[in-house]
Amino acid sequence: MMQSVAGLAKPAGFLTGATMIAAALLLPACAHAQAQNGLSNLFGGIFSGPNPASSQAAPGPGGAPPWSGEDGASGHPLMTAAAIREAAGNFSNCVAAMWPDAARRGITQENFQRFTAGLSPDLRIMDLMDSQPEFTKSIWDYLDILVNDNRLAKGREVLAKYKAQFDTTERATGVDRYIIAAIWGIESNYSTQMGDRSVLQSTATLACIGRRQGYFKDEFLSALEILNRGDLRPEQMRGSWAGAFGPTQFMPTAFKRFAVDGDGDGRCDVVDNPTDLIASTANNLKKDGWQAGQTWGFEVVVPPGFNYMLADRAKAMTIAQWGKLGLKRPANQLFPHPAEKAYLLAPAGAQGPGFLMLQNYRVIMKYNPAEAYALAIGHFADRLRGGQPFVQPWPRQERELSRTERLELQQLLAQRGFYKGTPDGQFGGQTREALRSFQASIGVAADGFASSDVLERLRGR
Repeated sequence: MMQSVAGLAKPAGFLTGATMIAAALLLPACAHAQAQNGLSNLFGGIFSGPNPASSQAAPGPGGAPPWSGEDGASGHPLMTAAAIREAAGNFSNCVAAMWPDAARRGITQENFQRFTAGLSPDLRIMDLMDSQPEFTKSIWDYLDILVNDNRLAKGREVLAKYKAQFDTTERATGVDRYIIAAIWGIESNYSTQMGDRSVLQSTATLACIGRRQGYFKDEFLSALEILNRGDLRPEQMRGSWAGAFGPTQFMPTAFKRFAVDGDGDGRCDVVDNPTDLIASTANNLKKDGWQAGQTWGFEVVVPPGFNYMLADRAKAMTIAQWGKLGLKRPANQLFPHPAEKAYLLAPAGAQGPGFLMLQNYRVIMKYNPAEAYALAIGHFADRLRGGQPFVQPWPRQERELSRTERLELQQLLAQRGFYKGTPDGQFGGQTREALRSFQASIGVAADGFASSDVLERLRGR
């Protein structure tokens, strides 16, 4: 169900104050009140940073392309076409076999049968689960897409429309309203792009078919718990192929951990109730370690000749120590708290801006473990607050390497003894560390940026 911002209804008994939300945060999250024995990563690869089924391919939801019928790109034995067809043929039995686990979570037999009746697998998810796009966007293109004038305008409207809810939640939790608004905007473009797949169908598919069945079994059973308790209706639980739903994209298990009844109406509705949505998203960040009154990080100017081997998440220092190494804010702005610890992120290497990342950036990374995502959230929040675009230019003349080239780069690094992982075409901290070591060995800036020039040097050209 797609729900516009304007359509978010103001519930009865709306806004009982900071005391109501503060009290809700002291209690177990909504689904935990029902049973004691019982949580999105759209851009995770930005730095490369889900009746017996027929064995025939069937159209996906809403006329989406059917399953390709091919082996998954991961090479996992459970992702072969034969294994997928076999598991799909046993789908109904697999779902039925989860009843004892559902009963232990307090789900009634009537509700189990009601919510699982007629479930069939969505095999198109198998292609999505193992998709490995040949090309990815550069971080500057990614930021251009997500932090734009139209989305900022919508964000300001949302902040004004729900000012009372943001006020109350900010007082109760200490979580910055602009970060919550940024997550809402980037995850679903303010409730206009939440996904249209059934969470039950997606998580049931992934619980019975494919390479992550254990993980998604927990998600499926948690989705049943939410419905059994009555917090949401099945038609509200529509979202991504992996089961994330609502304007800020909660997985069912995350809902169990973090969703709160912000207005005291007896339900945790993170889809259509703005009070619960804002309070629950804030509760997620608070429980993940959000530090009230602090920002996420700062854009910094990195001096020429800087040792980029220090640009590592594990090498945090105080901002004062970074200052002694020559890092400063654009226009010589002051750092408000020089004693705070931060690490240096240089996503475009020596050719682009640097960023000193604080504890709250790490918290955003827990929400979605992609550096580009967390940077977009922090920057979007600052822009909503009235801040300016990043000052330093990105190296827009550089092109992103294709997946084939990324695989080749990792393989060449491995051949030279710098890369110890398994080449997969996805760039994370291990690849960047290997790149920095290689760059240092040839006497160039060891910034870990995977440029076409670095690939040519690895090729020996």
